[in-house]
Amino acid sequence: MNQEEKTLRESIRHLIRHVKQKKLTEENHLRVIIRKMMDFDLAEGQTPDVDPAPNKSTGINVLEELLKKIIPILETDYKSLTTNPDQRESYRAHIINAVDNSLTPAKLNNQAGEMAAEVDEEIEINVGDDTGDDKFIDIRTDAEKSADEEEEEEDPRSTFGGDVEGNETGRNVAYQSYKKIESTILDAYELLADPEDQELFYDYLIANLKLYFEKFEEELASQVEEPTNQAYDMAKSEEPTQAAEDDIELEL
Repeated sequence: MNQEEKTLRESIRHLIRHVKQKKLTEENHLRVIIRKMMDFDLAEGQTPDVDPAPNKSTGINVLEELLKKIIPILETDYKSLTTNPDQRESYRAHIINAVDNSLTPAKLNNQAGEMAAEVDEEIEINVGDDTGDDKFIDIRTDAEKSADEEEEEEDPRSTFGGDVEGNETGRNVAYQSYKKIESTILDAYELLADPEDQELFYDYLIANLKLYFEKFEEELASQVEEPTNQAYDMAKSEEPTQAAEDDIELEL
């Protein structure tokens, strides 16, 4: 290995270390922002802090405002599912999947718009083949047509969770929740035109939803499980026996 090649390898290693360190620093900074967002609790009558943190991106600013609107809705509905954990797991999976399904087409549309500005594609339509569908005579009765239409109608909740397995109750509640927040999410995303802001908004929206669901689960666990001690348990177990002895003495 000659000196020139050795110098080149050392330069490449130095550049790789520099890029990795820069990426790690940015990720740590964004983690701090997310934690601050999760701890944010706007008290009644309190004036919100509108002074953005240094180096915070527009995508994160828009996301922060969005979370203030949708998290209270998700929290209320999530915490209403108390029969078993499967309901909440299903709710969480369906909400995150729905967000991904809603934003993916928006991302693709933005990309398609950029490509359309650069490429003028000519589309040819072949109208020579006539299938004759317009000549078909439907001989079904009105009752038969109505019955067929009812069979073809699909439950929107099934479509909502078509690619996610889980508890049906959790899915149904997630469907109702998402109808309340879907347009708000899309409106917020459509504000962003810069690809970097769009990517940050998407990535950290998904990350924040997961973190908030974990937070809700921890809060539910602390509310449901009541502290006890051995003395209380022993006294509680002896109560029926003592009551039975009292009844016997009264009968005598």
